[in-house]
Amino acid sequence: MKKIKKQCFACNVNISKDEIGLNQKLIGRNIEKYFCLECLSDYLEVTTDELVDKVQEFKEQGCMLFI
Repeated sequence: MKKIKKQCFACNVNISKDEIGLNQKLIGRNIEKYFCLECLSDYLEVTTDELVDKVQEFKEQGCMLFI
């Protein structure tokens, strides 16, 4: 079975598992369009560093989206 890679809705770059999890955590689990870290930071009007910190925080909390 071939795994389909997800791409950023805004800029079409391939996105990581953590970026997928962050989109689902911050926007909603049932979303179909995902943003890369840079585009998500623009969309949410925060810095990429703040998003990276959030990913680490969610991992430390044991969030299943980041396993």
